[in-house]
Amino acid sequence: MSSETSPLLNYRLYNVAGGFAGSCGGGGPQEDEVAVSSTASQSDDPRKLSTFFGVVVPTVLSMFSIVIFMRVGFVVGQSGFLQSLLMLTVAYIIITLTVLSVCAISTNGAVKGGGAYFMISRTLGPEFGGSIGLMFFLANVCSCAVYILGLVEAILDVFGELPNAADTQSRGIHVLPQNYLYDVLYASSILLLCLLVCLVGAQIYAKTSFLIFLVVHVVLVTILVSFFVVSPRTVVIVRQVGNESQAIYTNYTGFSTATLQQNLLDDYSVDYTTKYMMTFATVFAVMFNGCTGIMAGSNMSGDLKNPSYAIPKGTVIAVIYTFLVYLLLFFLVSFTCNRILLKEDYAFFRQINIWPPFVVIGVYAASLSASMSTLIGASRILHALARDDLFGVILAPAKKTSKSGNPWVAVLYTWLMVQCVLFAGKLNTIAGVVTIFFLMAYAAVDLACLALEWASAPNFRPTFQLFSWHTCLLGIVGCLVMMFLINPAYASCGIILMLILLVVIHYRSPTSSWGYISQALIFHQVRKYLLLLDVRKEHVKFWRPQMLLMVANPRTSAQLITFINDLKKGGLFVLGHVQVGDLDALPIDPIQPQYNFWLSLVDKLNVKAFVDLTLSPTVRQGVQHLLRITGLGGMKPNTLVLGFYDHSVPEDYFLLDPAFRDAKENNDHFGVDIASLQAHFSPVRDGETPKSLTEQEYVAIISDALKMQKNVCLARYFFTMDRKGLLSKKRPERVSIDVWPLNLLRPENTDYVDVCSLFLLQMACVLTMVASWKAARLRIFLCVEPGDGSWVRKEEKLRKLLDQLRIKATIKIVTWEAVGPTVQAPASPSADHVSDGYLRAVNRMILDQGFHTAVRFLYLPRPPAETAHSRRYLEQLDILTEGLGPTLLIHGLTPVTCTDL
Repeated sequence: MSSETSPLLNYRLYNVAGGFAGSCGGGGPQEDEVAVSSTASQSDDPRKLSTFFGVVVPTVLSMFSIVIFMRVGFVVGQSGFLQSLLMLTVAYIIITLTVLSVCAISTNGAVKGGGAYFMISRTLGPEFGGSIGLMFFLANVCSCAVYILGLVEAILDVFGELPNAADTQSRGIHVLPQNYLYDVLYASSILLLCLLVCLVGAQIYAKTSFLIFLVVHVVLVTILVSFFVVSPRTVVIVRQVGNESQAIYTNYTGFSTATLQQNLLDDYSVDYTTKYMMTFATVFAVMFNGCTGIMAGSNMSGDLKNPSYAIPKGTVIAVIYTFLVYLLLFFLVSFTCNRILLKEDYAFFRQINIWPPFVVIGVYAASLSASMSTLIGASRILHALARDDLFGVILAPAKKTSKSGNPWVAVLYTWLMVQCVLFAGKLNTIAGVVTIFFLMAYAAVDLACLALEWASAPNFRPTFQLFSWHTCLLGIVGCLVMMFLINPAYASCGIILMLILLVVIHYRSPTSSWGYISQALIFHQVRKYLLLLDVRKEHVKFWRPQMLLMVANPRTSAQLITFINDLKKGGLFVLGHVQVGDLDALPIDPIQPQYNFWLSLVDKLNVKAFVDLTLSPTVRQGVQHLLRITGLGGMKPNTLVLGFYDHSVPEDYFLLDPAFRDAKENNDHFGVDIASLQAHFSPVRDGETPKSLTEQEYVAIISDALKMQKNVCLARYFFTMDRKGLLSKKRPERVSIDVWPLNLLRPENTDYVDVCSLFLLQMACVLTMVASWKAARLRIFLCVEPGDGSWVRKEEKLRKLLDQLRIKATIKIVTWEAVGPTVQAPASPSADHVSDGYLRAVNRMILDQGFHTAVRFLYLPRPPAETAHSRRYLEQLDILTEGLGPTLLIHGLTPVTCTDL
C-alpha cells in the first residue's frame, strides 16, 4: 500500500476491514436436503430466526462495529462537520442503492443459505457466483483476523505492560506481557472462544449477538447522555514517545457554537498513529468501512424463517437506524469537542463518558461480535460453495453438517484459515483488500439485479418495487468508484483475481441447473437484432455461406460436420436430421428428447452449429420442411449440403476417436455422457442398414433445393479426411485445395464466369480464409483444347478475374488431350449421353493433377428434369468422383462475389 492510501486503517488498535460487511452471521446450509422433505417436522427446521434477531441485530452491529466508538472523532477532526456530512451522505447513497438491489433479488424467490453468494450465483451463474463467493469468503476470513487482533490490541492498551513502569500509576493495571508470541496467543484464545460459539450453531450466535447488541446500545446511550450531563473539562492525552511520556492538553467544551464553527471546515493533518498525511479520500475510505455491513442479514438467509420478507424489511430498518445514529453523533461531537481532542485521541469517548469503563466494554463487545459474525458468516459462505461443488474435492468435506444443520466442518475450515492469518500479525494492508472484496460483492449484487431487470424475464417480479435499472447502475458505478478511491492498485488486483477465478470455474465446474442470466440477456438482444436483420437489405458484398447439413448418422459424418464448420466463415451452420414417421400414429413426439443428444454431439465435436430435427413421412418431405422453416428472419440457410449417394459404408468415427471411444470419461453436463451418446446413435454395420431413401428421392431433394433457390453441395469421401494430419504444422509439404470450375459433364461449355463457377471459387476462397487452412495452396484448373493457341488469353482473363475478386490462387493449365480423342466432343450436348469412358478419363485426369490435395471442389451439374434419368445422373457423378478423396460437388445459384468497394 502506498503512503497516500495506507491510512485506510489509521487507528492501529482497531482495524476495520469493511465493517465485517455483510459477513455477519452466515446463513445455514442450503436446505436442498432440509427444505424439500415434506415429512420433516417443524422442530427440525433450522430456519428459526426472526427479522429482528436474524437481520436487524447483525446488520446494525455490522454497520456500527468499532467505527462508532473509534472513528467518529477521527472523521470529524480531519474532515470537519460539513465534509463529514457529505461523506456520510455519499456513503449511504451508495449502500442504499445496493440495499435496493438486495431487497429486489431476495423478494423474487426462495433465498437459501449463502447470502450474497447465493443471490449472485443463482442469478449470474456459477462463474460469477463462485469467484465473487470465494473472494467474499476470504474477505470475511481476513476481517475476522482483523477484528480479533484489534480486540487484542485494545485489551493490551489497557492491561498490557508498558516499557516505562513509571506510567503504570496513570494508565491503569498493566499486567499482560507483550510480544509477538503473546499477541498470537491472546488472539488464538479469542478465536477459540468464537469457534466454540460458532460450533454450537446459529441459534446461540443469535442470542450472543443480541446480548452484545444490548451492551453496545447501553454504551451508546451513556455516550449520548454524557454529551448533556458531563461538564466542560480539560482532557490530558498521554503519548508514549520512546521511553518517555508526553502530555497533550485539550478541552471538552460542552455545547458551544464556537466549537461548532471551529469544526465546520476540514483541517487535514498527519495521523498520529500511522504518521501519514490524511486526505479526503483516505478519511472517506475509513468512514465508509463503518457503513458496509449491509449484507449481514442476507448472510443469515439460511437461518431465517422467511428470508424473502425478513431481508428487505430488516436491512432497510438497519440502514435508516444506523444513518440517524451516525448523523446524531457527528452533530454532537462537532458541537462539543475541541478539534485537538478529536485529532489526537480517537478513543476520546472514554475521556468524556460518565463512566469510562462503559466505552471499554462497548469496544470489547463490538470487537467480539464482529469476530464471531465474520467467522460464522465465512463458514456459511464456504458451506454454500462446497454444496455447489464449484471447487471439487478441496471443499468436499465442508458439505458436512450436524443434525441441527450447522456446517461444523466449514466452521473448522474457516477457523484454520483465520488462525493462519493471525500469524501475519498486523493487518493494516489486508483490511484495505478486504474492503475492496466487499465492494466487489456489492457491485456484483447490483449487477445481478441490473441483469434481471434488463433481461425482462417474465419470472422476475419481486414484491419489493422500490428499485429500477437506474438504481442498479448507479450502485455499480458507486462501488467501483469507491474501490478505486480507496486503493486503485488493490481494486485492479481484485478485479484481475475475480476474472481468473471466473475463467477457472467456467472451465472446470459442471453445468448448473440454476438458470443463466446470460441466456436471458442473449435472448433479449438476439431477438432485437434479428428484427433489425432485414433480408431486403442484403447485399452481395456481405454474403456469407449459411449451411444446412443433412446428417443421417453422425457416426459416419463427423468429419464432414467438422469440415462444414470450417467452410461456414462465420455464417449460419445447422445440422438437420429427418426421422421418418407419422406423428398421428405415435403417442408423443419422438423428436424433442433427441435434441440433448445432438447438442451434446455439437459440444463434443467443438463446432459452432445449431440443430434442427423433424419428423416426416419421407426424407424428401422432411428436407423440404427444414429448408423452409430452419432459421429465423435474415438468418436462414442458403446452401444445402448432402452426403453423397453411394453404397460405401464409412468407418465408425465414434470407434476411431478416443474422445468418443473412452466411455470412462463422464461429461454429464446436460444428462448426456459419452456412454449415452454412443448408445443413442446406432452403430454402423455393413449391409445391415438399408438406405432410407431411393435414388429418385435423393435426386428430387437436389431439385427441390434448386427450385427453392438454395445452393447445393454434395460431399463425398469426407470420412477419409484426417484433418489434424492434413493441417499439422509438422507436415513437411503444403496441402492444396483444387478447384475445377467447369461443368465436366458438359465439356463443350468452357465458360468460367457463370454464377456456378464463381460460387465454386468463392467457397474455395472462404476455406483458405479459415485460420487452420491458411497454409493450404489454392489451385484453379483451366481446361483447354490441344493446340489451342488462345490458352494464354484465357489464362490472362482468368487471372484478371481472380485479381478483381482478390483471390490468391495458382492457375494450372490442363489440356483435354489427357482425356482422349473419343470424348473431346460429345455426340450430344445432353449430359445423359456422356460416355462412361469419358467420365473415367476425366476422373483419371483429376487424379493425375492431384498434388497433396486435401479437398477438391467440382462443378455439380443440374439434375435431370425427368425422374427416369436420376439413376444415370448419380452413376455419372459416381464415376466422375470415384477415388478422388474428399470432394465437394457444388451448384451455386446466387451471386456471391463482388468487385466493387
